[in-house]
This record gives sequence, structure tokens and C-alpha cells, in this order.
Amino acid sequence: MGLYENIQNLIKSTSGNVGASIKNLKTGETININENLVFPSASTIKIVIMAEILRKVKEGFIRLNDNIILSNFMKTGGSGILHELNSGHKFTIEELITLMIIISDNTATNILIDIADMKNVNNMAVSLGMSHTKLQRKMMDFEAARCGKENYTCAADMTHILELINDGKVINKEYSNMMLDILKRQQDLGRLDLYLPENTIIAHKPGELDFLEHDVGIVYLKNCTYIISVLTNKMKTNLEGRKTIGKISKMVYDEYIKL
Repeated sequence: MGLYENIQNLIKSTSGNVGASIKNLKTGETININENLVFPSASTIKIVIMAEILRKVKEGFIRLNDNIILSNFMKTGGSGILHELNSGHKFTIEELITLMIIISDNTATNILIDIADMKNVNNMAVSLGMSHTKLQRKMMDFEAARCGKENYTCAADMTHILELINDGKVINKEYSNMMLDILKRQQDLGRLDLYLPENTIIAHKPGELDFLEHDVGIVYLKNCTYIISVLTNKMKTNLEGRKTIGKISKMVYDEYIKL
């Protein structure tokens, strides 16, 4: 059986939903399974927020070294460290972007959503051709979620934006490279990287909610580069979701390392 069939069989054996979109940038091969199936985005949408903030930097509305003073009203629970710190700490825009991506800090994210404006983030998604991606609430805003406001994306959209970033086409090459550098410093591990060799370079952004696990990234091998986006939800456990992503990632790695 080929790679597509192996991934498809693995997906069929899981207890939940899986969307996968894979593209080998050396050969042009694509593997898409449920790639347009829409999921709550969790933290993967932070890639689009980063892109919109950097657009505002390029156009002169804000600067990377602008300081934001942390206040108690800004603090948000969930992932991250800012909500654990005393108010009064200063952070630059660049530091907030880094915290939002590499440790998925929700307080940093919500500050950046206020700076970017939700409408502008959605306009960025549209301009990039991400037709199933939408930001409708801040991180940890459960009241908005109960009212039906959720953040959404699909595997195809995530592979698409990652390819554009890799090609230097989000804003421009300088800012695309900045995004790649931050994504490569990811500290939230245990999904795409789960079964790969420790030294594998991945520029990626995971996402997690109850019974939902995502990871989307660019994997850099010596012989080729490929993009892999795997979204999962409604699994019996989050561990099943993480292992499913890890197994699909290992299948792709084992196939492409031979090219």
C-alpha cells in the first residue's frame, strides 16, 4: 500500500475526526484526506494573528520594539506564563509574538488580537486564500463560545499559509523568515515530532482543547522539505489525538526521508 492508503487506514481506525493535508515541496506530491473538514482552530490560528501583527509593523502602524505594560485586566488563563506574572512587567510586540507562538501564551495572544483587531485578522486570512479560517473570539472566552462564536480552520488552509510563509510570500520574505524562525523555536511538543528523531527541524504550531489536538508545520529534511497539517477532534482522549498526529507524521517522514 502507498502512503495515502496507510494514512487513510490509520484515520479510519481512530475514534474521532481527522483532517490531513500534506505537501512535498521537492516533488510537488500532495496527500489530502478530509482537508476541507472544518475544526475549531485552537491555537493554530495564532499563525494568522502573527501575520497580521507583522503586516501592521511593516506598514508602520506599530513597531516590534513598542512596549506593552502588563495589567491584571489583560491576564487570561490556559497556556502561557504571563497570567502568572505581576502586573507592571514590560514586553515588546516582538516578545509577545514569540510568547504567543512558542509557548502558546493566551494572554499574549489576546493582547495581540486587541492590537491587530479581529476584523483585520480575518481580512488577512481572506487575503491569503484561507477560505475556511475565521477568528471570532479571544482565547479562553468560553462565554463567546457558548454563544456560538468559535475560531475555525481546516488542514488545507493551514498547509496553504505554511507554504506561503516558506516561500516568503506572507507580507514579504523578511517577515516570512521572521515567522519561520519563531515557529522553529516551538516548545509545545509531542505531536508532529512525537515519533521523529530528536534533531528533526520543524517550524510548527500545535493547538489543543478538550478532546482536540492539532499540529501544523514544515519539516526540513536534508533531502527535502514538506508541509504537514493534521487536525483531530472528538477522540476518546487527547492522548489518542496526539498519537494519531505522531503516527501520521512518522509515516510521512519514513516515506520522504528515502527520496
